[in-house]
This record gives sequence, C-alpha cells and structure tokens, in this order.
Amino acid sequence: MRIWTTTAVLAAFWLISGVIGSEPINATSVLVENAISSLASTNAKQITVSNTEFGLKRVDSKGNVTIFQTTRVPLQEGNTYGWRIKLKNYQGEVKWREVLYLPKPPETWGTDNGEDFSISVDGKTSVTRRTQSAPEGVIENFWTIAPGDPVGKHRIEVYIDNRLIGTFQFEVIPVK
Repeated sequence: MRIWTTTAVLAAFWLISGVIGSEPINATSVLVENAISSLASTNAKQITVSNTEFGLKRVDSKGNVTIFQTTRVPLQEGNTYGWRIKLKNYQGEVKWREVLYLPKPPETWGTDNGEDFSISVDGKTSVTRRTQSAPEGVIENFWTIAPGDPVGKHRIEVYIDNRLIGTFQFEVIPVK
C-alpha cells in the first residue's frame, strides 16, 4: 500500500509541476540540436588567435616569407602587402573569408585563378573566400600593388565561421 501511495503522490506532483508534459518530446530533434550545438562549440573552442601580423611581404633568397610590419604601404607597383594569422593549437584546413575595404574603386581588380572572389556594386569592397591548409595553424593572404590602385585608408577584416578574428587598418601612401 505504501508503494502505491508514494507512486500516486509523485505522479500528482510531477503533473502539477510540469515535469510530465502533455506534449511528447521529439527525441530525434533534441539529439540533433545537442549534436549541432556541441559541434559548434567544439569548433569555436579550436579557433583561437595567438598572433597577427600585417605589413609588406618580403621573400629572401631561400624563398622564406617574412612580413615587415607597417601600417603604411607605399603605392609602388609590385609591392606586396597582407596579413598572417597564427591560430593557437590548430592544424588542418581552415575556411576563412577576407573583406577588403578601399577608399575608392581601383581601376582594375585581379586575383589568382580559381578563387572565390566577389566585388561590391560600388567597386570599393571585395570578398575573398578560401579553404587553406594550415598544418602549423597559419593562414595568410597578400595583395600586390597594381596601376590604378587608390591611395588612402584601407581596412581588411578576416573571418572564420562568420566570427571576426582579425582587423587590419592601413594606409596606401604615394611614393615621393
């Protein structure tokens, strides 16, 4: 008799407190939502920036690339500028997106063949999307000064999974 009474009291309590609902739970959707949120939080934890660099690209006689850090890029044809981002404890492929903002449209836009590249209607903003192997957690991108590139303040924003991971503000200056 005590077991039946305990069961009845607990059942009544659960019904009153809402523990037992009148609508069934869709277990599949709960599992999928939990798996997606778990995966998203795992990826977010893996992408942590440990270092950023911006400046002029320098290549030595052995082909090693270094960045001369500066926020002033001389408007001289052939100068190459860009960014490098080191991701903490990350290895593998990285899908990133770069947005380049110019003060006015250049005379021409150019990229390497096969890139996912688009230009805004006003011609002042470009978006580059790339999947890059990052065996040591390093991603990077560089631009080369071409005739007709504008002087003035520029900005580059770099995103991974729609999360801003780097902003680089710099100025392209005329050569005297």
